[in-house]
Amino acid sequence: MQPRMKNPAFVLPGATDGIQALFKAVHSGGVDATTLELVHLRASQINGCSACVDAGAKTARKAGVDEDRLATVAAWREAPYFTDEERAALALAEAATRLADRADAVSDEVWDRAATYFDEQQLAAIILMVGVTNLFNRLNASTRQIAGAWG
Repeated sequence: MQPRMKNPAFVLPGATDGIQALFKAVHSGGVDATTLELVHLRASQINGCSACVDAGAKTARKAGVDEDRLATVAAWREAPYFTDEERAALALAEAATRLADRADAVSDEVWDRAATYFDEQQLAAIILMVGVTNLFNRLNASTRQIAGAWG
C-alpha cells in the first residue's frame, strides 16, 4: 500500500498549527482524556479511517483506556465496560459524525443526555474533538494514509 500523497495538513504551511491549537483547546475543556480518546476512536471507526483507528487505539492506550474497552468501543451499547458518561459522549460523537443519516442529525435526546454529564465547556470540547477527528479522517482516507506509518 502506498499513500496518494502526504497528509494535506502537512503539505500546506501553517495548517498543522491551527489543528494543534484546536487539540490544545479540546484537552483544556475539562473532559477526561480517556473519554476524548474513545470519542476519537469511535468517529474514526465510523469513517473507516485505518490510520486514525490505528493511531487512536495507540493514543487511547497511553491515556489509560484498557484492552476490553478498546476491543468493544465499536459495540459500546452492548458492552459492559463503559460508564454512563462515556456512553453519552459516544452517542454524541456518533450523531455528530453521521450528520446525513437523519434530518435531525443530533437529536435533542442525544444532546440532552450528554448535557446531563457535561457542562457547556465540556460539550464544546467533545464537539471540537469530533470535528477535528472528522477532519483528519477525511484527509487521511482521501489520501490513503497507511495505518501504522506514524509510529
